Amino acid sequence: MSSRQYITRAIVCGSKQSMTSDKSHLLFTEELGMLWAVAKSVRVEKSKQRCALQDFSIIRVSLVQGRATWRIGSVEALSNPFLAADSRASRGGVSFIVKKLRQYVHGETALPGVFTDATDALSILSDEDDVPAIATYQQVFEFRLLAELGYIKITDELQPLIETPTVSETVAAYDVSLDAVVTKSIAHAAQVSHL
Repeated sequence: MSSRQYITRAIVCGSKQSMTSDKSHLLFTEELGMLWAVAKSVRVEKSKQRCALQDFSIIRVSLVQGRATWRIGSVEALSNPFLAADSRASRGGVSFIVKKLRQYVHGETALPGVFTDATDALSILSDEDDVPAIATYQQVFEFRLLAELGYIKITDELQPLIETPTVSETVAAYDVSLDAVVTKSIAHAAQVSHL
């Protein structure tokens, strides 16, 4: 039986060592959802994949589904928003996005809207130094993520926050009068999700 190969964009959300030179990476992929995949010999100094598979990287990756696990084939580094960030606040914003993906996204279910939001937010936050703006991006991203996963009931008042195609467009049109209801919705969703 031949293995299927997938080529997809992904965000590296974490990693752990396995065996002597291998490493398992938690990837949030555009087409396959959240999954663990093994990169063989990636910890060897001469490995070409080592730099591309750093945490917080946005990559294009070839994945092969084995019997028990996913394996990483070729990897192309597209960007690393954490390394590109100039300030502590922007690095904190990038970390927040990846932390929320790890917290709420589980399983191999494609979530293209969430992936678009995450890559958009990571790109913007890596260049953002204004702390209130970073906080707004974080709040809007978390709201849209929880809404996409079905944890937030969307009322007419909140509908404009999920109608726009990207996080940056939502932030551009964001009405600060919604802060209280958005914060309350996020807190309630976090509680009922048990995540």
